[in-house]
Amino acid sequence: MTLQISLRELFSEAVKKNASDIHISVGIPPILRVDEKLVPLRHPPLEPADVRNIITTLLSEEQFERYVTRKELDLSIQVVISEEGMSVRFRGNCFFERGNMAMAFRIIPKTIRLIEHLILPKQLHDVAKKRQGLFLVTGPTGHGKSTTLAAIIQEINMTRSCHIVTIEDPIEYIFTSDRSIIHQREVGIDTESFSEALRRVLRQDPDVIMIGEMRDLETMRAALTAAETGHLVLATLHTPDAPQSVDRILDVFPPHQQDQVKLQLANVLIGICSQQLIPLPGGGRMVATELMWAIPSVRNCIRERKIPGLKSIIQTSSDFGMHTMDQDLARLIKEGKLPYELASSYAFDIKELDRMVFGEASPKFSGEGVAGRR
Repeated sequence: MTLQISLRELFSEAVKKNASDIHISVGIPPILRVDEKLVPLRHPPLEPADVRNIITTLLSEEQFERYVTRKELDLSIQVVISEEGMSVRFRGNCFFERGNMAMAFRIIPKTIRLIEHLILPKQLHDVAKKRQGLFLVTGPTGHGKSTTLAAIIQEINMTRSCHIVTIEDPIEYIFTSDRSIIHQREVGIDTESFSEALRRVLRQDPDVIMIGEMRDLETMRAALTAAETGHLVLATLHTPDAPQSVDRILDVFPPHQQDQVKLQLANVLIGICSQQLIPLPGGGRMVATELMWAIPSVRNCIRERKIPGLKSIIQTSSDFGMHTMDQDLARLIKEGKLPYELASSYAFDIKELDRMVFGEASPKFSGEGVAGRR
């Protein structure tokens, strides 16, 4: 087989098996991640020349030079996987390990699914109606944060007349302007960095700004300023829950600035959605979420940096559309959507989950249980 055909077969196989990721490295065959499990393809172990050929085929000369110089490269690509011209978009990272080239790619669905199609909390529709403030989607890598942000952006695109600017590294979902105008900027191609793009974006007449990831102090400072000056800012963080997300933002800043940042964050925060994607026994994945809204008691906790108090507010504020991750897992168990054994491995507090599922639960989560499952 020629390299081009083998590449097409590799990416086509990943799509057919509904894989989320592809891993390519020296000494092992190509490996797919399917429903969180690693599945090797029936292929001989790759030699250094094989991996180099794959990478040089996918990268431009400029990208390859940058990769070899920096030893890392984030990118997104579109690959034709069939004779009929069907193409699939991937985001990925090229890196070195033990002196050898390697790469990992994630498949990006072409269709941007809406909030209801993703079975996300219906309260996220309210975010798409906001005119200003900061909303965060958080969670581990590979648990759908970008997909959730894309669903919110698409709802704004379909329902409002706005100028939306996204800053991504790399660009993942490709939007088509509908009622809104959408400009997508990729770090390294359209701008030098997140912080540089955010410094300039306020001169581009945006209504909505989407930040692929808040990575550093300058990006966080610019995001807070943009939200404070009348823009809707949507962003992601690699944090497991709302309290840790607040702490992460505050801790990035030097101590002498934290009092001011606490006030800023308390004033501009709309809410935080933390999420996990849980693989189902029969295939596919189920989303579990934690949702916190910036009601007055939440804002007060942030101003006074009483971050541990946020959890109890979330637990007791179901009337405001809030729930903890463990409360959502308990709901999914009781609705028969997740088996207890699986859900419990994703719980933040297993004793709290057990109390809600098997013991005396709050009225919000009471009902015919699954005690027989234990």
